[in-house]
Amino acid sequence: MKQNLGIILIVLGALMLIISYFADLMDYNFYNIGALIIIIAGIVTHIIVTKRS
Repeated sequence: MKQNLGIILIVLGALMLIISYFADLMDYNFYNIGALIIIIAGIVTHIIVTKRS
């Protein structure tokens, strides 16, 4: 589970962006910025976990 944490965060952020598109939430910047932060955290987490193992 620990090795997949980064991938899970990336997918969660992408799903948030997809949901915001279809639910007409594209005008709310805090929602999109939150999804972007989750995606970036997922990428960084994936790199760190992959380097350590």
